[in-house]
Formats: sequence, structure tokens, C-alpha cells
Amino acid sequence: MDQQPSPLSEERLTRFARHIVLPEIGGAGQAALARSHVLLVGLGGIGAPALQYLAAAGIGRLTLVDDDVVDASNLQRQTIYTERDIGHGKAVAARRWVSNFDHSLNVTISDTRITPETAPGMLEGMDLVLDGTDNFATRLAVSDACVVERVPLLSAAVGRFQGQVGAFAGHLVSSACYRCFVGDAFDTDDCDTCAEDGMLGAMAGWTASLAAMQAIRILVAPSGGMGDAQWGKLHLLDGLKPGMRTLNISKDPACKACGNLG
Repeated sequence: MDQQPSPLSEERLTRFARHIVLPEIGGAGQAALARSHVLLVGLGGIGAPALQYLAAAGIGRLTLVDDDVVDASNLQRQTIYTERDIGHGKAVAARRWVSNFDHSLNVTISDTRITPETAPGMLEGMDLVLDGTDNFATRLAVSDACVVERVPLLSAAVGRFQGQVGAFAGHLVSSACYRCFVGDAFDTDDCDTCAEDGMLGAMAGWTASLAAMQAIRILVAPSGGMGDAQWGKLHLLDGLKPGMRTLNISKDPACKACGNLG
């Protein structure tokens, strides 16, 4: 990757002018985005379109993690890939996409399988984790590591015509973690898949776009930005109505990941 320019160089001012004129972001918010380091776990139906908007927002450093390869069936919703990527690793293809889109962004990739053992080491230096993986075992491994490493987490999921995006900061005394939401019953790889249930590609895009927006909200929050970070709020998207409703997730005092902080 080329050397990243100053966050507000003339080139970057021009590129992000439509952000900077927004009072909720401005120059300070754009500079905060350029300084941020986001870990994107999963480069599928959520991760691929979310990556497009994270890169377009000028997130200065991105670490992309996925151990899968591109399949023809992915192209219906995983919008960064093309037919030429079929059979190639998603992480490599995603880095190539970012490099072609904005050569100034700093991108690191990994095809390491996320487990309770490997997750903590991936979080060092991160400002935010966005998890778009498709099974509870991985989601819980990521969430538990976020609590230990004191890194905020956005967890997003999608299936059929439904999506959900939740913001969790379980390392804070008053905030829930993802395990507070789902409990301990899902510590397995058992999870319904889109191959079995189907998924509208545009539904993945809507959910991923909301996840990217919430990521930007969190990262610019220190400068006043777009309001509070919405910790503990789970947004549920219904593509058939269409509509969205929001639930508040409370910290579970008995949670084995973060309950001892309450």
C-alpha cells in the first residue's frame, strides 16, 4: 500500500467534501475516521458491502478477516467480488478491491479461522470490530474477546428478508455484550444458513449499510458527531414491510463474559 496522506490533505479534502460539510462530521470527524482502525470479521453478505462504505468513508486502517473462498453463489449479494474472483480467497480479493478503490487506505488481511484462542490476538490496537460472520460460535468468540480487550463491537446478521445490527460495549460497567443478548445456548457452529433459507441480496446490502453507518457514528462520537454511540441498542430490519424497530439490550449480571463488570 502507498503511504497514507495527511487526513485532511488537499486530495482528501476533495474526496470527502460531502462528509466535511455535514455539521455532524466536519473536519474533526473526518480526521477521526482517517485515524481509526476497524477490524472487519467476515467478508460475506454483511462484510462485503459494509467494506465498501467503510472504505468510502475514509476509515484509515482496515483489518479484514475471512478464511473462505469466493463461490459463484456469493455474487448475488457479496458486491465486491466478480466472476474472476471465484475460487480465490475472500480476504485477498477484498484487499485488491480496496487497493483499486482508494490506494491511500492501510489494509491488513488474515485468513485465520476465528476461535476463542485466535480472536484476542486480532484485536490489538483496534478502535472497533464489525462482525458479520454467520455462526454463533464465531460471534461469541469475537464478542468475548472484545470484552477482554475492551474494544467496542458492532454485530450484524441477515437472513431471508430480516436483518439486525447491534452495538455492544460489554467492557463498560453499564453496557451489555453480545453474549448478554444471545446467552450461552449457541456455543456451537449450528446456525441456519442462507443456502438453506435463502436471502434477498438487497437485504444484505441494507443491513450492511446500516452497520457501516453505525460504525461511523461510533468513530465520530468523541468529536460530538452523530449523537451517542447507541450501546445496547439492537436494530431489527424487516424487508417485507419494510420497516425497522429497536430493542434495548440490558447487561446480564450473570453473563459469564461481562457480568462481573456490572
